[in-house]
Amino acid sequence: MRIKITVVLLALAFATNLAPASRANVQQTDPSIQTFWAKFKLAVSKGDKESIAAMSQFPIEMPYGFPAIKTKAQLIKRYRELFSVQANAVKCFATAAPMVDEQNKNQFTIGCKDHGGMDNVQYGFAKKRGVWKLIFLDNIAE
Repeated sequence: MRIKITVVLLALAFATNLAPASRANVQQTDPSIQTFWAKFKLAVSKGDKESIAAMSQFPIEMPYGFPAIKTKAQLIKRYRELFSVQANAVKCFATAAPMVDEQNKNQFTIGCKDHGGMDNVQYGFAKKRGVWKLIFLDNIAE
């Protein structure tokens, strides 16, 4: 009986020590990601092409079969390609959360469902010179 009690107490102590470590990792996440993401998804929901262009790094890499978007003028012209053809970005971005790259904390992605309902579409972002920018759109099924 004493052994069971000891095992339970040790398990509780171990679990209690893990909880603060998990919270510490969450708090260490770069808060600039959430700030940028809120501004970016708002710009997409409003169709604010000028703001999106300012929050993008050119060229924006595109999925197989689509040429890269090389300039602000191309982004404005090909806006639909970027945010509607592969996925409904407005709908996706409303609930999507950034997934920080474990290998490189200066990169994150947003995963979206394609029009067939599969989680295949990714928007990629990177922090360059202290500023977050959209750098790619990919469809991992292609």
